[in-house]
Parts: sequence; C-alpha cells; structure tokens
Amino acid sequence: MTVAGLVLAAVAALIHVYIFTMESLTWTSERTRRTFGASPQEAAATREMAFNQGFYNLFLAVAVIVGIVVTAAGAPTVGLTLVLTGTGSMALAGVVLLASSPDKARSALIQLIPPALAVVAIVAALIA
Repeated sequence: MTVAGLVLAAVAALIHVYIFTMESLTWTSERTRRTFGASPQEAAATREMAFNQGFYNLFLAVAVIVGIVVTAAGAPTVGLTLVLTGTGSMALAGVVLLASSPDKARSALIQLIPPALAVVAIVAALIA
C-alpha cells in the first residue's frame, strides 16, 4: 500500500510541476490562457500573482519528490512526513478551489484526487 501511495504522490507531484510551468512560465501564452479561461488582458493583469502561485505548486511538488527519495533511501519517518505534508496540502488546495470556484471542478479534481488517494494509501499502510 505504501508503494501505491508513493506512486500516486509522484503523479500528484508531476501534475503540480505542470501547473507550475503554466502559472510561472507560460501564463500569458494562448494555450495556458485557454486552459485557465483568461483573456489576454486578465493574464497580463494577473501575471505576477500567477508567477508566485506557480512557485507554491513547485515547492509542494519538490517536498513530495524529496519525501519519496528519502523514503526509498531508508528513512520512512522523515520521507513519509514530507510526502504526507505535500500531498495533504495539494489535496486541501484542491478542496479550496472546488469550494470557491465550482465552475473549475474539473481542474480542482485533477489537483485533488491523486494526492488525496496518496494520503489515503499511505495512512492505510501506516495503520495496518
């Protein structure tokens, strides 16, 4: 169950690296604007905010990836703590997006489901 949780955590980390790329690197591109439903004017006006927000997503992904590596290296207490902190934060951010912007439910679920499943799998393995 731990391995399944770590695989799901890795998927969640990759999703958040992709979100970082869109928010911090390609925010004003046509493709990213279309993904987020933003006009050129909205993208320009929110560029700094999106840049900062993208780095939050990157830092969560890095914490999860480091946690996976540390777990694999034989320090599961530290590693799984990092993984659970990162994936728990990702999942809760997805809940906030879903609650605050129901029209973005698809995006929220993409952001929410893999890390939430990772948390469930890892916690189930720890209490088993």
